[in-house]
Amino acid sequence: MIVQDYREYLDDILVTEEDLRNRVAELGEQISSDYQGESLHLICILRGGILFLTDLMRQITVPNTIDFMVVTSYGTARKTTGQVRITLDLQENIQGRHVLLVEDIVDSGYTIASVLEFLETRHPASLRVCTLLNKPERREVDVPIHYCGFIIPNKFVFGYGLDMDEYFRNLPFIATVALDRYRPTNESG
Repeated sequence: MIVQDYREYLDDILVTEEDLRNRVAELGEQISSDYQGESLHLICILRGGILFLTDLMRQITVPNTIDFMVVTSYGTARKTTGQVRITLDLQENIQGRHVLLVEDIVDSGYTIASVLEFLETRHPASLRVCTLLNKPERREVDVPIHYCGFIIPNKFVFGYGLDMDEYFRNLPFIATVALDRYRPTNESG
């Protein structure tokens, strides 16, 4: 299988590597200040949030632990179905713990709303959301966002954990896609 070179459909670099590094450091400082004297349990929604989580947790100075969830609402499409499924649940008990949900992007709000509702049933001491990207133009469900890296326009993005048909999560920046120049992977070969 031949995968189309991302440079063929890269429209614009929306967030540079340097901007990411600086903003993640600022978020880590803010979170550390807000949780001073506490320990924090970070829950990452895989797969998109993994790069953000690893960079963020290195910037947080309060003691922290991590856990992971896999949640889907997209299936194979590029638009949410609104149907949220948890395909990997937490390994740790969060009852009585300060929990920070770390997400790559909040757009429609369906995924975060469902995950928050699900996690609340486990009685954490506190439950907050930290998202790298916030796309408020797409919001269909109101959700609380306590920490936000960047507010972005309603465009399809990839890089820094976000994929283009599962590829290019490894890019050190976040870019927008020119969909008119993109060929889905199954058509590239």
